[in-house]
Amino acid sequence: MSSRVFRDDLYDGKVAIVTGGGTGIGAATARELGKLGATVVIASRKAENVDPAVKGLTEELGRPVYGATCDIRDRDAVRKFVASVVADHGRIDLLVNNGGGQFFAPAETISDKGFDAVVATNLTGTWNMTRAVADAWMLANTGSIVNVTMLTSRTFPGMAHSVAARAGVEAMSRTLAIEWAARGVRVNCIAPGLVLSSGFSRYPAGLEMIATMRTTVPMKRFATCEEIAWWIAFVGSEAGAYVTGQTLTVDGGKTLWGDWWPIADPAEWPKIELPKEPWEK
Repeated sequence: MSSRVFRDDLYDGKVAIVTGGGTGIGAATARELGKLGATVVIASRKAENVDPAVKGLTEELGRPVYGATCDIRDRDAVRKFVASVVADHGRIDLLVNNGGGQFFAPAETISDKGFDAVVATNLTGTWNMTRAVADAWMLANTGSIVNVTMLTSRTFPGMAHSVAARAGVEAMSRTLAIEWAARGVRVNCIAPGLVLSSGFSRYPAGLEMIATMRTTVPMKRFATCEEIAWWIAFVGSEAGAYVTGQTLTVDGGKTLWGDWWPIADPAEWPKIELPKEPWEK
């Protein structure tokens, strides 16, 4: 199985961790890195997300993909997981911090518990994984960290908790990029726009909501999970060797467009079908 974009041996001999690797962008990234020769270890809080993905990706790629359950909010669990990856595979060259979660809600309806949970997952969880991988391998041996965030440069109504956490990740990434540059560790963020993934099914408004959202994108379509995975693979590889501390926006022009300049909608919109991995129900 070959990549559509990169040479097949781009990640030969490399070991990559992908959090949230069982579905959506995480699964697409694990697949792409596996195609490029990496030894891939996926992690998620729930075994029901990890186990089917490990089985499915291993069958697809014809080579082992590894997985473990790990709550990225739990520092001790994260350290043990990272230590096990180094013990089993000898190194960690790439960390993709894709694990996270949020829910749509007007700011005044977000409970204290809900806000804290989103920040703990998206910001603190990213820090926990980043610090553990840095301490266990990268600060002594070099490496690349790619954090998956969201569009933070403008407003994101209904996502005050998550946009705050993701903006924190981006600021943290810029700082770590400077502190760790001399140690050969690069830290970057990929900020996807609207991505068509199975994750949309978790939101009550479902397909009706996303049908409206795509009209706000100048390219008049959603990104695919694969398109985000390609950017992650690029930035994490030697192709991105001189890139650090950056937030790369992949959004079809969404953040550039104001409503003063009309862009015609298609005469007929294609039917929206949420993609699913073979192991997702």
